[in-house]
Formats: sequence, C-alpha cells, structure tokens
Amino acid sequence: MAAAISAAISPNTAIVQKNLSFPSSAYQVLGGFSKRSNLDSKFVGRREKKKGLVGVVVASASERSITGRGRFYINFTGFPFPLGPFLNRSTTRTEAVKDSIWLFEQEQALGFSSVSTNIRMTVIKLKSGGLWIHAPIAPTKECIQLVNELDASVEHIVLPTFAYEHKIFVGPFSRKFPRAQIWVAPRQWSWPIDLPLEFFGIFRSRALKDEDDSTPWVDEIEQKVLSSPEVGIGPYVEVAFYHKRSRSLLVTDAVIFVPKQPPECISKESLLAAAKNGLAVKLLSKGKQVPEDPVIDNNLNRQKGWERMVLQILFLGPSNLLEPTASFGQMSQKLIVSPIVKTLVFSKVPEKVRDWVDRITKDWPFRRIIPAHFAAPINAGRSEFLAAFAFLDELLGERFVTRPSLSLLFASFMGKAASYFPPDDMKTLSSLDEFLVSVGAVKKTVSGRKQ
Repeated sequence: MAAAISAAISPNTAIVQKNLSFPSSAYQVLGGFSKRSNLDSKFVGRREKKKGLVGVVVASASERSITGRGRFYINFTGFPFPLGPFLNRSTTRTEAVKDSIWLFEQEQALGFSSVSTNIRMTVIKLKSGGLWIHAPIAPTKECIQLVNELDASVEHIVLPTFAYEHKIFVGPFSRKFPRAQIWVAPRQWSWPIDLPLEFFGIFRSRALKDEDDSTPWVDEIEQKVLSSPEVGIGPYVEVAFYHKRSRSLLVTDAVIFVPKQPPECISKESLLAAAKNGLAVKLLSKGKQVPEDPVIDNNLNRQKGWERMVLQILFLGPSNLLEPTASFGQMSQKLIVSPIVKTLVFSKVPEKVRDWVDRITKDWPFRRIIPAHFAAPINAGRSEFLAAFAFLDELLGERFVTRPSLSLLFASFMGKAASYFPPDDMKTLSSLDEFLVSVGAVKKTVSGRKQ
C-alpha cells in the first residue's frame, strides 16, 4: 500500500539499508521479539454473495506449523517511514494451486505505529522444474528454508513495481540464490536521491518489457506493464502477470480483497496494540467518550485491532476508529482498488489505467487473482476486475470507452457498488489530495492515453 504514497509524496527507497539475516542461534541469544507460533490449520473461504460482486472465494491452506526459529532479521529501511517489524519476521507458506503456486507471507508494519498488514511473495513452479519468484520478501532463515522445501532451484526473481516495500528485499533475497536471474519493472526511481539499483544490492538485473515475447517464461507467463507519467515526485509503475496453466492473474497493488479476519502472519501483539485506545482513536472518535480500559487478549479485541488497521491503511484518517465495524464491513469481502491508490494515483492517469485494465481483461481469461497484500488467492475473473475499476468510467466519461465485450460492460456497470467508499472516511484522504494538488506535489490529472 506504500506504492501510492511513494508515487505521490513519499520516498521509494531508503538512503541507508541494513538487511541482515541471522542464524537461529543468534535469534535465541537475543531472545526474539515474538514468540507467536502459527497453528497448523486450514482456512477455506466461503462463497460470498455481495451486492456488486458475486462468487468471490478466498481460499488459503496452512501447510505446516511454524516455529520461532530463524525469524530474526534487521530491517530499518524506508525513509521517512521505515517498515517494520524491525527485528523479527514470521513467514507463512500456503499452497494456492497444487504443485504449482505457493504464497509466502510476512507481517509488514508502518514505522513505529500499530498499523500492520501482510506482504506477499508468490512462487510459481515452471515447466523446467525451476521456480519463478514474484515480489521477494525478507529472506529470513525460516523463509529460505520454506523455499528450499519446494525442492526446486530458483531460476528467476521478479520485482514487479517501483515501490520500496518490495524493492528493499530483492537484493538480500537474490544473494541467497546467486544463480537466479533478476528482473525488474522499468523506470525505477528513488527519493530524495535517485540512486541506481546497484545501491540496493540489485545486480545483473534485466528490465521487464510490456508484452515481451522474448522472456524465458513467455510460454507459461505473460506480462503487461502499467507505466504512467509522473503523478507526483515520480511515476507509478506496476507489471501484471498471467500464469496460463492455472489461469492466475498476479498484481502488486492494483486491487485488493480485505478479508474479515486478519492474515495468519500478523501477530496477536500487533492486533492487540491496534485495539488500544490511543491518541489516533481519540482523534478519530467523532467526539465520543473514549474508554481507557486495558486491552484483554480475546478474539473480540484482536478483530477490533484488525479492523482499525485496515481502515488506517485504506484511508489514512478514517472517520471513526473508536467504532470501526461499520466502515470495515463496507470495505471488506469484495474486490476493490484501494482508496489511496485510486485517489493519489489512478485518478490522475485514468486513460493509462484504462488501457492497462482493458488489455488485461481482453487478453487474459483469468479466474483467480493474487495481489501482494491482504487476501489471496481471490477467485475472481474479468467481470469482477472491471467492476473494481468502474470509477474510471466516471472520470473518463465518453472519451475512452473500449470494453472487450457487452457482458463485461454489463458486469462493470452492475458492479459499481463494489468500489463504493464511505464518504465520511474519504474526507481526510480527499483533503490530503486537494492539499497536495494545491502545493504542486501531486498533479490534478495527467493525460496518459497510450498512443
């Protein structure tokens, strides 16, 4: 979710990067910071029937019990918002498509706040028997062990975006697999100094090209690049991929599906910290009396913490953190474009985004979507994907109407409710956007139609 803010107002990378993984013995000496262990269990999403979105199923199966060993990892990167956890990262692995696609997840916190979400690495086994890795995460000993358990060599490591939350782990991760070829999204940049990729430990990389038919994986995985003009201090770049055999669409931040319950990788400590009635809750309580009772560890408080996290991630300053359930209910269990990405990025370059979305839905008959955050895999196809981007039609009017088929046009029209955002929650984000436009930090609109 940092991608939109990065493109508009905040940095893409850190000036100083120290990503060090330690053996489990070092972790034990230092005592660790989280003793949470993930129980070996299975979570299978139920078929949901929501207004504007029918039949989206979120399925995840936990493969193994994760111990506390090998999770120590130092990470103080991302100016001015370093990304935590700073010393400890738990990794979970799930099998999304049998013997073909695996999802690796870690907790990702915004600086020293109590706001966390999950960050996801997707691993695909190619016909060659090697592994194709999308958006690497922190290469802790535990994470690398989980990759090695797949009993296949890592052939390709892919950075699908410019965003620092994904970029910072490519160098450290690639050093664990020195024979792998590194591929990066085009037009990489950093702020306040535009540094070369080598500064971040990314060597021997090759640029990902739009609809490139010369990649080693072209017979199995296709790609389409969204490369926008600068919407603020830099361009927004994201590469979408389509795995043909499983009919899976891989994106980074383009769409999300917020699950009702928190991802398994987010610790109970983080959830309970978010459930506390701190300063943010007092400021965003609609003037109601805020109790200062201690937070007891139970499912109710863990759920409250998750709902507060989500609303802060999506809106920056939601209207009511004291009672988050109503707004959370409107934003969860459906495929949407994040309000931040919509407001600060996609609304600035609607023609570029429409080109990209239409090419994806026209050429790729996908039936599941795997984003880099929140729930995955999402059992959704072209109709639901178009519905999530219905706001583009309102921005473009009749200037740019090119739907792949009448059925998808109807699905998009009927799915406008899927992109509905509570107006009260949007006020802070809208005010921020107006301020950034007024001071010239963000452009009001950018003509970006593909020629």
